[in-house]
Amino acid sequence: MTRHLEFEGPYNFRDLGGYPAAGGQKVRWGLLYRSSSLGRLGSAADLERFRALDIGTVIDLRYPWEIERRGRIPELDGVAYHNLSIEHRPYDQAEIDPGLDPWRYLADRFAEVAEDGAAEIRTVLELIAGAERPVVFHCAAGKDRTGLVAALVLTLLGVGEDDVAADFALTELVTSRLVADWRAANPGRTLRWPAFGRAPEEVIRLALADLVASHGSVHAYATGKLGLDEALIGRLRARLLTA
Repeated sequence: MTRHLEFEGPYNFRDLGGYPAAGGQKVRWGLLYRSSSLGRLGSAADLERFRALDIGTVIDLRYPWEIERRGRIPELDGVAYHNLSIEHRPYDQAEIDPGLDPWRYLADRFAEVAEDGAAEIRTVLELIAGAERPVVFHCAAGKDRTGLVAALVLTLLGVGEDDVAADFALTELVTSRLVADWRAANPGRTLRWPAFGRAPEEVIRLALADLVASHGSVHAYATGKLGLDEALIGRLRARLLTA
């Protein structure tokens, strides 16, 4: 099976299948995807590739104003679209102070999202658990908001932290693309933060450690802060895991 799926418009489109999980199981291929913005999905070839995946649910994690400025996935028959903005405190990564510890700074923003966006994250997990067809979730770059949701889902499935962190860091393969896109969209501006577009493992490891420190475990965060019950987590595992 293929982890990275190639499109003309969207990049960072990946299958979350194949990772070893709890009880000797593995995450099923072809059921859960993560991506950069699907507002770039417009060419006939891209739409054909997308339809071939039989995706029935698209979860857009961006702010409504991002969607208004940059577009959303075209309306497609049989595809349900949900906008669930999990981040509530916007910040400009291009303007992050170069003197700050960048990975601690990003992990702190992830902690804000985990707390502020609890209601939206809960709905995201409910949609994934209840879907009858494959699901894709995305933000703008498919890096931070998408990376946090992917880490939460994989951890609840019993995927080990090393694999969760490695999945997060795969976005490093498109860092140059993220920087090039920013420069194209912001002529005349200076990219102040030298780590723009980076996604090292340390960021998500810090974010997961913060959840453990605050809630005891990711599972406790899900059942406590998010208010998920064990039955829903069981449905998530039943749907996404295989022997």
